[in-house]
Amino acid sequence: MPIFEASSVSRVALHRVGNKETDEGYVLSGREATLTEALQDLLVRYLISPFKVEEYYHLWHEDGLEMNALWTAARAIFSDPESLLEESQHIARHLYDACTHPNIKSGDLFVVYFSQCQLNGESMDALGIFKSENKSQFLKVMHDEEEWSREAENRSSSAVFRMEIDKGIDIGKLDKGALIFNSEGDKGFVVSVVDTTNRGMDAIYWKDNFLGVKQRQDEYYNTHQVMQAYKKFVTDELPTQFQDVSRADQADLLNRSVDFFKQNDIFEMSDFERDVLGQEEVIESFKQYREQFEEEHGVEIADSFAISEGAVKKQARSYKSVIKLDKNFHIYVHGDRRLIEQGEDEKGKFYKVYYEEES
Repeated sequence: MPIFEASSVSRVALHRVGNKETDEGYVLSGREATLTEALQDLLVRYLISPFKVEEYYHLWHEDGLEMNALWTAARAIFSDPESLLEESQHIARHLYDACTHPNIKSGDLFVVYFSQCQLNGESMDALGIFKSENKSQFLKVMHDEEEWSREAENRSSSAVFRMEIDKGIDIGKLDKGALIFNSEGDKGFVVSVVDTTNRGMDAIYWKDNFLGVKQRQDEYYNTHQVMQAYKKFVTDELPTQFQDVSRADQADLLNRSVDFFKQNDIFEMSDFERDVLGQEEVIESFKQYREQFEEEHGVEIADSFAISEGAVKKQARSYKSVIKLDKNFHIYVHGDRRLIEQGEDEKGKFYKVYYEEES
């Protein structure tokens, strides 16, 4: 996770970008924004706080990095920070060209230069690109200064106040953002992405059409891919290959895999197959499914890598070790698979659960 405690905002350019499909146009600023120290601190908190996930990307383009507009602009700005205004105008035009769906909202574009950021223990500069699309209503409470002074002198408890409704940016909620770190430039720079809307056309146009990113192949990527493939194998593929696999068996396999990732710092595929899958025929089935998963999703699953704690936490939330029985009961399987048995008698199907204490 990037650290911005010692960083500062040295340059900011603001533009307004509309929807190209509805011919809203765009408005480009002719100068950089002037910031007070208090406003700089507020901007850092507003723009940086949403970046909490350890998932990183690279800018890319199928025809070469030179064809990626963000990579070209970032390289120019890192080489000469004084070019930020000019390059930010190119970025605004590129964003406008990406807004080709009628549901995409217009918004304010921030292009920000951060100095002295920390990423993986290294100090570097970063370029921030943020879009604020949603305005929040807020209540402005004001008082008449002359009336206030007169009443204060008379030591009266009354004063004249006025209220107005206005709209502005909620500094606690960033709609879309990207941090481009001045690292691994030849690979497309290290990029962190935020998209709080992240649905439908919004997700496609921001990450694909505008930024043009692909996931960086690091420990987060490796951990995410193998856990995702294993989950789909257990829930979708395993029951079709082995008819005697029960829901309790599936829950147990998911739990054992999460324990493996939490208890180890390094992932070794051979250890995972032995300790989690166990049976040789299941191991062979997973190997075949892994090849199919890689081909269908265009990803690579490594045999050995450092395990990302952040990826484990995120993926573990989607590992549902729950057995749903009609509309009457849910059984949550968290521990020893041997303490739950399945059977059938004259009344119907049943589960038998062994325990020591009830709470």
